Amino acid sequence: MPQNEYIERWQKQHGKRLDHDERVRKREAREAHQQSRDAQNLRGLRAKLYQQKRHAEKIQMKKRIRAQEEKNVKSSAPDEPSKTPLPNYLLDRSQATNAKALSSAIKDKRAEKAAKFSVPLPKVKGISEEEMFKVINTGKKTSKKSWKRMITKPTFVGNDFTRRPVKYERFIRPMGLRYKKANVTHPELGVTVQLPILSVKKNPQNPMYTQLGVLTKGTIIEVNVSELGLVTTSGKVVWGKLAQVSNNPENDGCVNAVLLV
Repeated sequence: MPQNEYIERWQKQHGKRLDHDERVRKREAREAHQQSRDAQNLRGLRAKLYQQKRHAEKIQMKKRIRAQEEKNVKSSAPDEPSKTPLPNYLLDRSQATNAKALSSAIKDKRAEKAAKFSVPLPKVKGISEEEMFKVINTGKKTSKKSWKRMITKPTFVGNDFTRRPVKYERFIRPMGLRYKKANVTHPELGVTVQLPILSVKKNPQNPMYTQLGVLTKGTIIEVNVSELGLVTTSGKVVWGKLAQVSNNPENDGCVNAVLLV
């Protein structure tokens, strides 16, 4: 392995930090603030060099935006459709008469993708770590460190889950707060069915909660919908589908979710 790939080697051996994605997101969000601070505080030659670099970046950005904008370009296609019949392989050629067809197709695809992942609860109330975790003091030597945490919210763990040895287990998920099934409502059919949970896809509170499988309001989970008998356009039976938790499971004692159709 090359000498400069020691970080990738470490990640392969030991994995990433639990909050790695969140730290990367915050670092990217801080970049704009850092650029603004540099632009205001740099002096002399450093300021000139910095402004020159930013000027080049802005030019490239404007070029990219201009390329994405819709532009009407006259085509050689006739204004009125021809009365003579055309063969099948020539029918598509007369439809696209301007250059904005490509950008419109891209925008339509983006809008379709956004609509596909729109959720019933777009905003949820934040949960602090003090509310999520309870500090556990165990042992004589390690009681001062207080590094163990008990999760106070409902969680999901898979069937093949085995606990780590007590000495090394940092996050404790109580057995009484583990859920394996959810009451899923199909919004179009108006039917509620109890379905097994397959996995936790996304917890909006924190990426770490997603890894731990914490079930809070607004969490996206994958459920087994084979009992509903849903079929794709090609005729295959749908196995897993996403649903969003619509209640507070810790208050109700059950997981209620709405299927994302």
